[in-house]
Amino acid sequence: MSITASMVKELRERTGAGMMECKKALVEANGDLDAAAEALRKSGQAKADKKAGRVAADGRVVIKANGSKAVIAEVNSETDADVALSSGITDAAELANASMGDLTVEAARTELVQKVGENISVRRADIIESNGPIGYYTHGARIGAVVALEGGDEGLARDIAMHVAAINPTCIDESGVPSETLERERRIFTEQAAESGKPPEIIEKMIGGRINKFLKEITLVGQPFVKDDKQSVGQLLKSAGASVISFVRFEVGEGIEKKVENFADEVMKQIEDAKKDDDDDS
Repeated sequence: MSITASMVKELRERTGAGMMECKKALVEANGDLDAAAEALRKSGQAKADKKAGRVAADGRVVIKANGSKAVIAEVNSETDADVALSSGITDAAELANASMGDLTVEAARTELVQKVGENISVRRADIIESNGPIGYYTHGARIGAVVALEGGDEGLARDIAMHVAAINPTCIDESGVPSETLERERRIFTEQAAESGKPPEIIEKMIGGRINKFLKEITLVGQPFVKDDKQSVGQLLKSAGASVISFVRFEVGEGIEKKVENFADEVMKQIEDAKKDDDDDS
């Protein structure tokens, strides 16, 4: 029986197995999708190992809080997964060996991969500890933020965490902006202002104004508060007698380029290559 690209595509969607595995299973099952799917399910650990090498750019941000400590983790998976993080370890490699009851995190992850047939991994984690209020906020399962304050209360900390999740500031204030970033922006603004043809003293004021605007845009305290843009976050904190000690923001897939594949085209190319090889042999 001829194995078509659409058959391979359907089996991939049903099982999540690789293209070559799907085609091989279909050939061995003489085109029977159900039999091929059953054969792939029986592959168990082999399927999990093969899928574990793929980049998983989907997933969720998980936040666990306990008094003066909050853990934020990005769990990368191709289906939603909820992994309980009971360890204070933030290094993903060390976390894999941490205990989860009778199993390590890695052993539990491998079992879950076998069960759901999807790649699951803890990509990163961070911990915020504070003697003051800690607030956190998640936007769906895609974005999460944790904020630690000195002064204020948990309600304010949660509002600031909501702002961090929504607006994504680079740092708390100007002191956290890398010098190379400021130098780059100043260079760009200088070149732009020079084209105006205005006197040097006016150009310098223009550059200073643009730098100040840039800092307000990227720093937490300079940004208009997301729930009331008539005041900045800095003004809100000052009115409450509070300051931000630290914050962490995770967004699923940051820094990952997820490869977009057209599996039908991929299969057709493989079939065409196989036909070409057959023609060459004959």
